[in-house]
Amino acid sequence: QVLLVESGGGLVQAGGSLRLSCAAPGRTFSGFAMGWFRQAPGKEREFVAGISRSGSSTYHADSVKGRFTISRDNDKNTVFLQMNSLKPEDTAVYYCAANSRFAASVVTAYDYWGQGTQVTVSS
Repeated sequence: QVLLVESGGGLVQAGGSLRLSCAAPGRTFSGFAMGWFRQAPGKEREFVAGISRSGSSTYHADSVKGRFTISRDNDKNTVFLQMNSLKPEDTAVYYCAANSRFAASVVTAYDYWGQGTQVTVSS
């Protein structure tokens, strides 16, 4: 079992920025590919960004390219999602996820999930 703890969500005005963090305390963090997903009310959970175990490869959904950046610090067992130029349509609960294989864009590829952190962008 892998415990993932997200933080950094909140309320921000459109055009603002937030940085989400996801920590995996006490684990061999570098052995896991990581992903960020989000789920808005009434919608399915959708892929936002993924990063390989080493951090050398990253992937971003088209809807966030150029605005969001995923990164990781394996020494600190933490993955980040820097979100800039936020839009009201980015409002959702954001989840981090881990799997021991490769970064993927589908929910079913991930074995472990955090509890989620709310991001609300006001217009």
